[in-house]
Amino acid sequence: MKKTVVVVLAVMALAAAGCQKKEEAPKGMAPQGGMPAQQMPAAQPGGGDPHAGLKPQEIPAGVGHKGKVVQTMDAAGYTYIEVEEKGQKLWVAVMQTKVKVGDVVEFPDSPPMVNFQSKTLKRTFDKIIFAPGLHVN
Repeated sequence: MKKTVVVVLAVMALAAAGCQKKEEAPKGMAPQGGMPAQQMPAAQPGGGDPHAGLKPQEIPAGVGHKGKVVQTMDAAGYTYIEVEEKGQKLWVAVMQTKVKVGDVVEFPDSPPMVNFQSKTLKRTFDKIIFAPGLHVN
């Protein structure tokens, strides 16, 4: 129960921080394939990897969606996973994570992005959830 409260409070804190004024990315620093600009980490001086040192969040079991991995691919520092949940398939994207077809994964519910274009994968996802991490069973 305490873990759930901590996770909820952490999500609320992140949401509150996200409501603050967002700075526009410098020209030429457009996000490639992964998350939209407002969800991408800030670029580091000198053009280094903006994801350097960041890791997916650990997600406890029982936090939202749960399903079997049908398809997975890595691109631009993210792992895109097609999950079958209760007979329906949905896509989720997380920072690059080790996962394989057949694994059962859990991830928090959040509003999906509709018609998300991944330039790196050269495809459009009808609906995709960007999750802070996932729990692999």
